[in-house]
Amino acid sequence: MSKVKRALVSVSDKTGLVEFSKGLSELGIEILSTGGTMAALEKARVPVMGVSEVTKFPEMLDGRVKTLHPAIHGGILAMRSKDEHMEAIRRHGIEPIDMVVVNLYPFEATVAKPGVKLEDAVENIDIGGPSMIRSAAKNHAAVAVVTSPAQYEPVLRELKESDCHLSEETRKRLALEAFRATARYDTAIAHFLGKEFSPTEMFPKNVTLSFEKLGDLRYGENPHQKAAFYKDLFDWTPLSVAAAEKMHGKEISFCNVIDLDAALAIVSDFDKPTAAVIKHTNPSGVACAATIAEAFRVAYNADSLSAFGCVVGLNRQVDLETAQEIGSHFVEAVIAPAYDPDAEDHLEKKKNIRLLRTNTPIQRDNGRLYMVKVKGGLLIQTDAYADIDRTKLKVVTKKAPADDEIDAMVFGVKVARHIKSNTILLVKGERTVGVGAGQMSRVDSTKIAGMKAGPEGKGSVLVSDAFFPFRDGVDAAAAVGVSAIVQPGGSVNDAEAIQAADEHGISMVFSGLRLFKH
Repeated sequence: MSKVKRALVSVSDKTGLVEFSKGLSELGIEILSTGGTMAALEKARVPVMGVSEVTKFPEMLDGRVKTLHPAIHGGILAMRSKDEHMEAIRRHGIEPIDMVVVNLYPFEATVAKPGVKLEDAVENIDIGGPSMIRSAAKNHAAVAVVTSPAQYEPVLRELKESDCHLSEETRKRLALEAFRATARYDTAIAHFLGKEFSPTEMFPKNVTLSFEKLGDLRYGENPHQKAAFYKDLFDWTPLSVAAAEKMHGKEISFCNVIDLDAALAIVSDFDKPTAAVIKHTNPSGVACAATIAEAFRVAYNADSLSAFGCVVGLNRQVDLETAQEIGSHFVEAVIAPAYDPDAEDHLEKKKNIRLLRTNTPIQRDNGRLYMVKVKGGLLIQTDAYADIDRTKLKVVTKKAPADDEIDAMVFGVKVARHIKSNTILLVKGERTVGVGAGQMSRVDSTKIAGMKAGPEGKGSVLVSDAFFPFRDGVDAAAAVGVSAIVQPGGSVNDAEAIQAADEHGISMVFSGLRLFKH
């Protein structure tokens, strides 16, 4: 282990700076510093030497050039195990630097400000800091690199306990955290400049993602799996489960997060008060109504058997009436924009229910890209959202749908895109009555939707996420009692499906809009 005799300290975030530096000084460690950091240490009467005294060169260009000098980087990068390295720095009068304490200009905080100017963002791109961090992390065999105030206490404790030495394990861990910090920093810059310099480029040649851990989860999708939850640092939206505030209840589970995300996605598509009741990412019921309480009541009762242990998404503030409705059922979790105080009090009597609030209106978050991780790769696509253009609906049967059936189609298509394919959805007005999800056969999805709907299937509107390849799906729909069908069309056997609809007296409309969800 190399003994720490000399440290270079230059930080933007000065949290804990003075206390840590005093601790180093009391151990006899010489401190080099720059600019504002040096001023803060001098004010606190911590012994410090300016970097300019080492480089024999003044800080210049408004502080852009301070530590970019062989006297600094030679002292950091020299391999103590190589005699020729140590002879080289001795010959040039360079003393080793054993610890680098650096955190970076607040680029992320700067670009997060509304209306930030490009020149302000650029001025907060740190150059010298990442260079020193990378140099120290590269030479971790001899040099410790400290990049966060959170590291000060354990590092200082180990120095005190080990006569100013840090173990190889500690130096490796610090180096790893340092490279992660610079990777995050560069990702933030690339993300911001990508939006500034190439705002219309959806699919760049290289994509770098950065996530920050929110916390460990009790387990993963199943109890034998381990899991953690991370937030996306640079594709951040306040309208997300990651950003939502947990107000009450047990720890959020892996499955809760996925289901809450699905619930939020559905209710975000609607302007009217809307409730989505979710089981295993699929809705057992969705409804729009005049009040959020009525929307929840109708959505839950669409399939009350399946709704047991559900997750609920609401796009309106939860009032007492809604809370009482929710509280009368076994509900795992609820996400909503906000809760009335009496509603919150009522729901918190149920100790296990998880309550989340977005603290922002729930509405469509347009223009986002969606990513799917596959083994060895990543798929990126635009949002599948598409509203039906009533003027472009093509009636292909002898019978045309009524206006209220077209209204039901518009509602149903918005819901159907959120359901696992093959999807058959039965709706009446602005409520689902039967969901047939995730079947390999469209006929089976139709039968399941009909079974779920029961008597409500008669006179319902059927929404199909893709075309009917044969007439058997239409025949199954007729057996349920549907009165109208909306589907994309486009099958080589469209004529066969149309003929079946005509035979059964069902109106059929082609939307031209396929809505697969895998």
